[in-house]
Amino acid sequence: MKFVSRKAWGAKPSRYKLVRIASTRGVKVHYEGTEVPADLVDHHERCDDRVRAIQASHLANDVEDYSDIAYNAAVCPHGYVYEGRGAHHKTGANGSATLNANHYAVLALLGSKGLTKPTDAMLHGLRDAIEWLREDGDAGTEILGHKDGYATQCPGKPLYTWVQAGAPRPQADDEDDKPATGGGKPATQPTAKPKVDLSKLVQAARTDPGAKQGHQTYAAGVRLVEKALLELGYLTSRYAGDGSFGSVTVTAYAAWQRHLGYSGTAADGIPGRTSLSKLGATTGLFTITS
Repeated sequence: MKFVSRKAWGAKPSRYKLVRIASTRGVKVHYEGTEVPADLVDHHERCDDRVRAIQASHLANDVEDYSDIAYNAAVCPHGYVYEGRGAHHKTGANGSATLNANHYAVLALLGSKGLTKPTDAMLHGLRDAIEWLREDGDAGTEILGHKDGYATQCPGKPLYTWVQAGAPRPQADDEDDKPATGGGKPATQPTAKPKVDLSKLVQAARTDPGAKQGHQTYAAGVRLVEKALLELGYLTSRYAGDGSFGSVTVTAYAAWQRHLGYSGTAADGIPGRTSLSKLGATTGLFTITS
């Protein structure tokens, strides 16, 4: 999943404390319902701005009195999943208090004019967002459109057709991407992800901050973790990739732990199995071993 944290896209603080929920029946899919420029597909650099603009409009809406951006996540045409209210937070997008409690809400950056059809990358991103909310937010198996249970055209015909089909991931059209049969081209084997040794990483997190500047106890594994923290917006490029689990990296990792809901000594910046596994899975950069 190409995950963009609230910090990474520049989210403003919530206006009110968000309502925490334990679980939902599933997820409802939304679109913007206004014109979205068709050339957004060629300009990913505009997507952060668009998500910030949606949040700003919601925070300024005194009629609806939103606490924050209404959606739990938003997905751009390039497949990036932007953290909105996030997992275990009641949405404000489904139309009523009951509907908001029953399902999370995921927004596709699609409109009623201009960009109206989802790209394959967007569909993959929507599935990523749904699976993230299932794993981290205890969402149930239902995948519905906003219009299911509420009088609206949202999420638009193209996206709703996909929802009604079960929200499948797109299949590759290129014959070379399909498994080979008989004497055809051999199927490409997936590249194994690099592994991070948890015990070595913990040793680095406990050793490097107190050693001389730039000390590297476990450079290869630390670089992978730093790259993941950089991708999610918890670490700057100045420190990412130096291979030293120094105090800056400890602070960044602690922020990731807090994002997962840990606090106190459980968010001390020393990696644990669960937080490290989720970091690897969220970014797709590594798996872990011990």
